[in-house]
Order: sequence, then structure tokens, then C-alpha cells
Amino acid sequence: MTMAIDNSFDISHIAGNASDDIKQLIGNPHAFLSGYRNTANSPARFGESIQKRLRVTEISIIKKAEEEKKTEGRVVVELEVGEDMLNGGGNIHGGCSAYLVDVCSTLALIALGIANTGELSPSVSQSLNIVYHSPAKLGDKLRLVNTTLTLGARALSARTEIWNVTHHRLVVSGTHIKMNPSPAPRSNL
Repeated sequence: MTMAIDNSFDISHIAGNASDDIKQLIGNPHAFLSGYRNTANSPARFGESIQKRLRVTEISIIKKAEEEKKTEGRVVVELEVGEDMLNGGGNIHGGCSAYLVDVCSTLALIALGIANTGELSPSVSQSLNIVYHSPAKLGDKLRLVNTTLTLGARALSARTEIWNVTHHRLVVSGTHIKMNPSPAPRSNL
């Protein structure tokens, strides 16, 4: 898959040792994810208002502590809890937390994949495992720390921790397993 890099996005606020090309590509998650839309006039997609507020603060490719011959991708994202993220009790909705794990862990997988191969490979979610630890309320600042676990030929996995920076506690932890998409069915024509 070809990578469309928008060199007009300012990456000066993004820490980490990832290449400038990787920072340009995924440093603005909303622009990157919107690249999959057909036209500028397409209707809003699920979570789009949240995507627009994601702020990437670090993209790194680092040696894996447990296996020095392996590397891992690390992407840190920050976000303030908004009204569109709340459940009826005034806390971040579990579905919103799962959405954040899905989107943000994917950024870490993409960063490592590009760093290793120079290619952007498509993948689809196979499994999300979410553990809810504590609530986050309107206005709380969240830090999402996303690290890759494995980057295999057919399956990819990453871990996300959502930290409440305002109250210094873990809100959610999750693992995300992705796989290569199945080929499109053959036409019987």
C-alpha cells in the first residue's frame, strides 16, 4: 500500500526516534485515518470527533527489553475527556475506551511495520481484550501509551495503557490482535 505523506503537518512537538516520514504519516491520526475516506463530502464516521482531538506526543522504535534482537513500536497519544466520550454516569464510556485502544494501538503497529519494511500493510482487528481499572471524568487528561508486542507475517499484536494524568491512575489496559485481511471473494461472472 502506498504511503501518502503530508509534509505540511508540524511534527516538532512529537518526541521519539522514529523517522520524520513516520511522524508525518501517523503524527496526525485524524488526517491519516481520513485518508481512507472516498471524498471530502463523505458523512462523518464513527469516532471522528474524538480522532480530531488525538495529539501524538511520541513515536519511537526501540529495542525490546526482553529480546535485544527485536524492536518495538511505541506511540504515545494525549487527549482530554470530552462530552462525546461519556456514558450516562458521567465517566468515559467503555465503548469509547475500546475504540481508543483499537485506533491508538494500530498506530504503534503501523510505526513499527513501516520502520521494519518501509511498507504500509493493511490489517483488520481480530480481537480486543479490555480491562477497566478506574473511571475518567469530563475534562480529565488522558495519556495512551501504545507498544507493539508482536509483528508476525499473519498476526500483529499491541498493548495499550490509558492513564488518567489528572488523577495519576490507570483507567484502561488492553491488548489488540490484528491480522491480514482476507482476500476479496472471487466473482462468479
